Amino acid sequence: VRFMLNFSERITMTINEKTTFVFIARFMVAAPIFGYLGDRFNRKIILSCGIFFWSAVTLSSSFITKEYYWLFVLSRGLVGIGESSYSSISPTIIGDLFTNNSRTMMLSVFYLAIPLGSGLGYILGSSAKEAAGDWHWALRVSPVLGMTAGTLILFFVPEPKRGHADQLGGRIKHRTSWLCDMKALAKNRSYVFSSLASAAVSFATGAFGMWIPLYLFRAQVVQKTAEACTKDICSSKDSLIFGAITCVTGLLGVVIGAATTRLCRQKTERADPLVCAVSMLGSAIFVCLIFVVAKKSIIGAYVCIFIGETLLFLNWAITADILMYVVIPTRRATAVAFQGFTSHLLGDAGSPYLIGLISDALQKSYTRSVLWQFLSLGYALMLCPFVIVLGGMFFLATALFFLDDRDKAKQPHITIIAS
Repeated sequence: VRFMLNFSERITMTINEKTTFVFIARFMVAAPIFGYLGDRFNRKIILSCGIFFWSAVTLSSSFITKEYYWLFVLSRGLVGIGESSYSSISPTIIGDLFTNNSRTMMLSVFYLAIPLGSGLGYILGSSAKEAAGDWHWALRVSPVLGMTAGTLILFFVPEPKRGHADQLGGRIKHRTSWLCDMKALAKNRSYVFSSLASAAVSFATGAFGMWIPLYLFRAQVVQKTAEACTKDICSSKDSLIFGAITCVTGLLGVVIGAATTRLCRQKTERADPLVCAVSMLGSAIFVCLIFVVAKKSIIGAYVCIFIGETLLFLNWAITADILMYVVIPTRRATAVAFQGFTSHLLGDAGSPYLIGLISDALQKSYTRSVLWQFLSLGYALMLCPFVIVLGGMFFLATALFFLDDRDKAKQPHITIIAS
């Protein structure tokens, strides 16, 4: 299901980027609501309802014509609501079924579907627009599979007791109020810093997904290996390559991150945030190199993208695992929801548009030559490695407080507060 959600979302981004902000905005609004519900009611029923809703809206939106563009935009917002139910709750079920290295591995399997779905969504979305000349058919594949998966979840996925894997189930007598949950999360320094680091990752990936294919195309125009596009639908070769790279690097990053963390835990108990910090700082180096070598070598730029994205994606599953360690079971859905809210609010909800604004402002400062169009976008994208470095610093801050917050989450008295 995680795969299909990202698959559908990425297809929509390749169709019309203007709907992306609506999707993310509705996701942010709905996530805290589903986080609250996920900590208090049957989670797999909420999951199934969200998946059925997402599938139905996605399928319906594929029949909307150009005359009702506003309705299509509205449908993208409704899809965001459906996805927020799944993204906010599903990691908490995994957290209650597994613990320690087993939980890291299972969360890694879960987060593998993000790059896989996103990468294939790029490929199929771009191919569908060119092959059929009609983007509607790209949205008619995943809903049927989504409804099937929702049914399987409803009948076969267990609903574990909160805290079962951590052997806290018998000690959790009462749920805390929402206000109490939010105050506790705000005081949880590991959670706050790791959430800010997650936002830095989201900022970079959101900007890359929107602008890197165009940046590489402009690089080829500067090198005179491609002609400037003046048509409505331009060649999607760079989107296809970038989608394939995103798919492969995401898979590699999640697998390498889980294996590295498991190995480093034998050396230090702070392995989770430290691995994330090192990978972020390393990623920033290769992201910077993209803009150095792109003018001369497209292949060199792709190599830098490959290494930079692999290092950037190392922390996806580990960040979720950090949350499971430092947040008590009855607050995890709320914590996951607000971490997603923060990641989108400070990350990909605005980064593509911020990069575009900076690039446009730079272009207006000089003559609109082909070379300056390429350089101005590259200068704007240089903001991303600085944000990635900031994310690495946030993970280092997480490492300072990780052990204390983990020990507090294990104390039984904080889980017995009347609502």
